[in-house]
Amino acid sequence: NTFYSTFNIYCSVTRIPGCVVVSSIVWLIFLPLSLKLQALLQMQDIPSAINLMQYYTTVQPSVRGRNVYMQFSSHPELTTPDQSGQTRRLPAEQELLPNRILLITIHNPLYPITVDVLHQVFSPHGFVEKIVTFTKSAGLQALLQYASQSSAVQARSTLQGRNIYDGCCTLDIQYSNLQELQVNYNNERTRDFTNAALPSEQSRPGNPGNNIMSSLFGEGGHVYSMGAGGPRPGGFQQSGGHPALGMNSYGQVAMGGASAAAAAFGGVLPPGITGTNDRSTLLVSNLVPEKIDADRLFNLFSNYGNIVRIKILHNKPDHALIQMGDGFQAELAFNYLKGVTLFGKRMDVNFSKHAQINPSPDTSDFSSSPLNRFNRNAAKNYRYCCAPTKMIHVSSLPADIALEDITSHLSAHGTVANAKVFESNGKKQALMLFESEEQATEALVCKHASQLQSNTIRLAFSKLASV
Repeated sequence: NTFYSTFNIYCSVTRIPGCVVVSSIVWLIFLPLSLKLQALLQMQDIPSAINLMQYYTTVQPSVRGRNVYMQFSSHPELTTPDQSGQTRRLPAEQELLPNRILLITIHNPLYPITVDVLHQVFSPHGFVEKIVTFTKSAGLQALLQYASQSSAVQARSTLQGRNIYDGCCTLDIQYSNLQELQVNYNNERTRDFTNAALPSEQSRPGNPGNNIMSSLFGEGGHVYSMGAGGPRPGGFQQSGGHPALGMNSYGQVAMGGASAAAAAFGGVLPPGITGTNDRSTLLVSNLVPEKIDADRLFNLFSNYGNIVRIKILHNKPDHALIQMGDGFQAELAFNYLKGVTLFGKRMDVNFSKHAQINPSPDTSDFSSSPLNRFNRNAAKNYRYCCAPTKMIHVSSLPADIALEDITSHLSAHGTVANAKVFESNGKKQALMLFESEEQATEALVCKHASQLQSNTIRLAFSKLASV
């Protein structure tokens, strides 16, 4: 059979499934047809029509309690009379003039989409000169300028409707009517690849527009929770190839496992991180049983990802199993904590042969803990990941706290060489510089999520070298 982008829908249609980008629907015409309430719906192209039909092979569509049925139509394209009564052909593209500048809308952006991510996705189709990202009522959008119009046409033809990551970050690409993009800064929001000498935009206190996550995801920069499974980046789908089994009819664009992980770090993975590990459970050994428990292990390992469960082994009390939210988070913890000194002993961290920790009376479950750091601000927290340092960042402090109170609260674990209290976004925070990484690590392990003047304070390692 010959497939067309037009098909019949029996009964009326008022709801479109999430797998279909609404802008891919070109025309929808209702026909009386002996009062059977049929309609002809023309999609933007044949893959869009196939995608919609495939979606409803396993789901019975219904509208207002009535089942609707669909099949491909024999009409290759719809026509409709214009105001003069003459029959007018409805083109698949409504007078869209090709342009070297593309307007890109990212639907369902569950994970950070930066200039580097967009450049990686679009650069295989031609030289990308400039990218500008912004948020509008339509959501996260970007303007991308190619060196040539042909590159833009090829990119739109190849990438329209595809997902950057599996099941989310869907690309909706249209031609822009702009002739030239104006870029003043090279940073994570805007980039001129033809002028590397441009400065990066300077942060101004109180201006949320200077925060990349605020720019991408609104005030506060919140990224949706990754959940226990974490991001599932799509495999690379070459233009003209066939999508892998289980993917949608578009396949996925070029964002493999390591690339998806790199997106969380602004495009470049930290040294030693592959982004391809799928083992989420760690075996930690050489602990000090008298000073360690599940809560203290949580305080340390939650700097690198969400904690699902922790189990200290009864037959080996200096050993513990820690299940992270996903393999990427486990790899971060393994990379940054292996060999760290805790309570005078070098802690050993390895991947466990166990895929997960089963719930049991001797297992601590943290899967729903509000103290998991990566349920919100995930992208920001990934960028803050580092090996233990001498510097501790303290947040969630009381508004009237004094520096002496914070120092007194932490000094039982080491000497505080320098410290300062400051405000950021109207919230009191502090930096505490210890004499050694071991002292700072012990302070974090023992005092993260502790009470200070009725506030539950939060501690994290800071990459800053001085106060």
